[in-house]
Order: sequence, then structure tokens, then C-alpha cells
Amino acid sequence: MKKLIEANLYHSELVPIGGALVSRYNQCLKRLGFKPTKLESFQIDGIGWSPEIAEEQGDISYLNNGDANPHAIIVSPQQRGKPVYYPFHTFDRNIMKMVFKTYGIHISDITRDGALCVDLDQDIDAFYEPLDVLKYKEITVGFRILNNLDRAQKEQEQLIETFNKGNNFIDESLHMKILASSRKYGDLRGRKLQLSPLTYTSGSFFTRAFGGVFVLRDFITPIVVFKDKKQYNKAIKDSFHDVLIYHIKQPELIEKLREHVIVIYDLEESVKTKRYDRIKKFLFYEVLKDVDEKTHPVYDILKDKMLFRSYFNRIESKNRTRIASVERYVEKLEISNELKIDTFVDKDFFHALHRPHSSLTGEHQDLIWMLLAEVSGKDPLHLYWYQKERFYQEYQQWDNSFREWVIDIIKQNI
Repeated sequence: MKKLIEANLYHSELVPIGGALVSRYNQCLKRLGFKPTKLESFQIDGIGWSPEIAEEQGDISYLNNGDANPHAIIVSPQQRGKPVYYPFHTFDRNIMKMVFKTYGIHISDITRDGALCVDLDQDIDAFYEPLDVLKYKEITVGFRILNNLDRAQKEQEQLIETFNKGNNFIDESLHMKILASSRKYGDLRGRKLQLSPLTYTSGSFFTRAFGGVFVLRDFITPIVVFKDKKQYNKAIKDSFHDVLIYHIKQPELIEKLREHVIVIYDLEESVKTKRYDRIKKFLFYEVLKDVDEKTHPVYDILKDKMLFRSYFNRIESKNRTRIASVERYVEKLEISNELKIDTFVDKDFFHALHRPHSSLTGEHQDLIWMLLAEVSGKDPLHLYWYQKERFYQEYQQWDNSFREWVIDIIKQNI
């Protein structure tokens, strides 16, 4: 990961946490029912998730009480606008944007001497069946302020209101109560500590629950796509929900997405794009590893057109045919339009060249790009953008020289 870190491509926008903020963060963890960290310093993202604590606890979802009950921790206003690196749901980013947009001033005030525990409540105690993910609709975003400063503020205001009535100013016991509150919490008058719950309505989304599920319910017929085969096998036995259910590796999935006008393809246009070039070179790299006596680094081979052609002619004939299948198909279309894509074009390559339909909203397009990156994963740039966890895992298996090529590609597109 050293090269990614040096290129600012690995967790580059985290907020450093140390000193008193560590104590406040641990108090939030305890209040949410989680184990406190033993780390004296760490970093957090926009939702309060820390890669160091996740590693310490061996759980990337350590801010969850089960799949149905995720949480956030806010200990610094610097978390505003920061990425949410491993959201449990794709809408978690939108929820945090909503929280900071609505209560940005309150958060700045509260985190002067406190912190916020945020509950993303679906009114679901736990998930039991895979299609329980369809219950995600209205999400109530609730807030708990460390040390109950909001409650203390109300009590302090009531004491002062009582003090200002009639002759209560001579009541010594009332004096003592006000002084005790002031010593413990400071003067809370005028501080912005009252946060009403917010409501977020979810549409289509991805959740890590049940091994990873895409829920597409804003289209002709709701479609649920499972990453985990066991959960998929459980879900298809369900007879109570009127939804289409697929496993991520089913070839029929892409066809159904085309039928529902969710994804499209245009091979004649695709071959002219940089994305096509990235996918072609990624597929080439996968078979280049089998070529003996490579005298050039992978980076040079992929960057230099003549070197690319030289090594392309050294790979097995079946692989050359596979990698060139799209270009050959497009060339032959000029002669005949009776060619069948599924018998001529490599399936992985074909699926990798699909894209979200242009009529979709920006949010839906991001979700579909994420799904397509999961289906194919042959575009290293989109893998980095939409499947970071998978990208980091695969990155560690790549040749050092290929890593340099991928880093160049990402940096050129930031």
C-alpha cells in the first residue's frame, strides 16, 4: 500500500484523533454498546469510522449493532464533507451530508466539549431473512449528546426561569442548584444543543447486510441482487415479495438490467473511449503473466504501443482472440449486421462495457456503476471509484509495475 499512500490514494482524507478526542470517542463507543479502543491516536472518516480501530477489533463494521442497526460518531466538525470510506449502506454518505447541512452550527458547538452519537434507526431490531432488506424505507436519524448536555441545558434553563420569577432570587437552595449545574456543565445558555431527529427516505441502495445486497426498487419491477450465493439461495425460496431476485454472477442479470432500461451498451462507441483501452489492457495484463521471458516492465508494455503489440503477439492465440473480440466484432459489423454478440464477443469484456442508462439520476448512476464494477471488475479506475475494498484487496496481488500503471490511470482522472 506504500505507493498508494504516497500518491494520496489510500485513506487520504481521514481526520486525526488524539488527546481528549480519544476519550470522547471511547465514551461514544461505550454508550453505543461497543468495546472501547486501546489506541492512543487514530484517524476517522466522515461517519466516524476508523481503519485503525477496525483492524484492532478485526471488524470492518464495528460501528454496527447487527446488520440492521448502524451508527455514526461525530467528535469533530472537521468530519464535515469527508469521505465515508466503507459505508454499510450507499445512502450513509447522503445521511451524513444531511446531518451536517442541517446541524453544522450545532455540531461545531457540541464538539467544543462533547461529541455526538448518531443512530440510523429503521425501527428494525434485527434482520432474520435476506429479503428483510426491503424494509429499509424511512430512516430516522437520532442524536445522543455525550454527557447529556442537551438535557442539562433544559434543566439549567428551567432553573434560571424559576430564579427570575417573583422573589425566587432569594432562594439559597435554588442558588446552589444553579451553581452546581454551572460548575458541572458551564453556562449552557444560548448554546445550540437541541437536535430534533431527521428523516431520510431511501430509494435504491446497496447494503453490506447478508453478504452484500443491491436493492433496485425505483424501476419497472423491484430487483434484488445478492453477492452471497447462500443468501441468494435462501431468498429465492421467498414467496411473499413480488421482486426479481438474482445472484451477482448470473449472466441473466445483465440481460434483465438491459430489459428494464437500467444499463445499455454501444460497442461501436465504446472502442473509441479511454475506458475501453483500460479494460482491454487489464484483460491483457491478466494473461501477460503467463508469458515467459518478459524483458520489459508491465508499465512500459502498457504505455508503449509497439511494446504492447510485441507482447500481444506472444500470448496464446485464444487469448488474443478474446481480447480483440470487441474490435473484430465492430469491424465485421461494417460487412454484416447478422453477427451475434454472445457467440463472437468475450462475455467478460462485453459485460465490462455496459454503462448506466443516461436517463438515470446521478445517484442511481453511481449505484449501477457500483453494481457493474462488482459484476465485471475489469476497469481498474471504476474498481477504485466504486469498489474500493475490492480494489485494495486485488491491488496487493498485482505486479509492482502494473500497480504503477494503475496509479497513473487514477491520478489522471482525479
